[in-house]
Amino acid sequence: MPLTTSLAAHEISCQRGGRLLFAGLNFTLAPGESLLVTGPNGVGKTSLLRMIAGLLPLHAGRIESGERSVPLPELCHYVGHLNGIKSALTLRENVDFWVDFLGGDGADLEGAYQTFGLAELKQLPAGLLSAGQKRKLALLRLFAAQRPIWLLDEPSVSLDTPSVKVLDKAIAHHLAQGGISVAASHTPLKVRFTRELSLKRDPLQ
Repeated sequence: MPLTTSLAAHEISCQRGGRLLFAGLNFTLAPGESLLVTGPNGVGKTSLLRMIAGLLPLHAGRIESGERSVPLPELCHYVGHLNGIKSALTLRENVDFWVDFLGGDGADLEGAYQTFGLAELKQLPAGLLSAGQKRKLALLRLFAAQRPIWLLDEPSVSLDTPSVKVLDKAIAHHLAQGGISVAASHTPLKVRFTRELSLKRDPLQ
């Protein structure tokens, strides 16, 4: 798995439920660069991230990375606005699943447990965690395996101020190592994004 890559969108369009959300969208990100996606609800921010992750089909255009030997979805970590955790499993079991599923070695996890304040909660069933703790558990998958592209949909939802600072530092460190981050967020993040993409609602829709 490459540690760095580029990411480019060429004239991409998104259609959901017969409605065109956006069209002719272009951007290019080099290693270490980041993109903040903004705009009101329903303009396609989540859909854009899901298309990059390979979870939604493109209506038109193409998205590509600089690493042609590996499918783009395999280069990505996608953390959606839903946490995607199993309540009946312990915190540690949820993380172990992601390590196995993603084929990682979990080398960075012990530090991440400490950083996110979850080290003492490993054996607790995930269903007993607070909303903020569940969000931090969802973010731990970023450290389960190395992926050069982080796709983050409202990553700071439910996090308190100290935890948002931890998230900011984690994103900044990922970028400093040559990674790429694409984030959709209504909550201000302290990370200095390389560029911002503001999606607009079509006044005719």
